[in-house]
Amino acid sequence: MVAGLDRRFGWSPDFSLLMNCFGIFLLVSGYILSSYALIANRFFSGTVRLQEERGHHPVSDGHYRWMRHPGYSGSLLSSIGIPLLLGSARAFIMVRVALVILVTRTRLEDRFLQENLPGYREYAQRARFRLLPGIW
Repeated sequence: MVAGLDRRFGWSPDFSLLMNCFGIFLLVSGYILSSYALIANRFFSGTVRLQEERGHHPVSDGHYRWMRHPGYSGSLLSSIGIPLLLGSARAFIMVRVALVILVTRTRLEDRFLQENLPGYREYAQRARFRLLPGIW
């Protein structure tokens, strides 16, 4: 909605075609990363819960070796790509909102899993980063 209003009222200068293409690249890369997380982690769920009936355990294959929440990382990457694709500097306001939500959710989920999922605390020591390898 912010991007649409931005375009309608001309609040942002036009973005170059290169920036639009980079936005598409980030958007698609984020979708691929999120999709990979869904495929690699059979316990991936929109709701944070233990799935004891399915033998829930920490997943540490693939991207999960480097970061504990690649699905959220993909979502963040896509969120950054959308304003670039749509040519809206004002839409980055919503990226900040998404970042706050993702960081908060990641912290809460990580705390829940460390307290309740056997083996997750040890996994978290091996895969030190939550969203961004080398940063956090």
